[in-house]
Amino acid sequence: MAMQESGEMYLETIYVLSQQTASVRSIDVADHLGYSKPSVSRAVGLLKKEGLLLMDEMGYLKLTETGEAKAKSIYERHTVLSRLLMNLGVDEKTATEDACRIEHYISDTSFNAIKAHMQKHRTESV
Repeated sequence: MAMQESGEMYLETIYVLSQQTASVRSIDVADHLGYSKPSVSRAVGLLKKEGLLLMDEMGYLKLTETGEAKAKSIYERHTVLSRLLMNLGVDEKTATEDACRIEHYISDTSFNAIKAHMQKHRTESV
């Protein structure tokens, strides 16, 4: 089943925050995204139900193996698309905002073609 954009945003945020600190809580996600605590709590419940996220007795969030793989994939799309747009001359703020929207809708075929193109041209220019 395809995940909704909001679920992907939560996974990506938890992944990014977990790269910055060892312990991530729902309040950290809410603060980072600017969302309400009840919205984050609902999303956390749904992600847990889908087997993508665990919460320990202290309230710390941890991505499952499947959740982490999905989050890494989303984050990779975000970073590759941001880099592509900046390479085309788009300012960083606009590029990251647009990449955030595009990452949820681009097909795997198109994304893989963009990624391959960027890797090819990076090695040729070195």
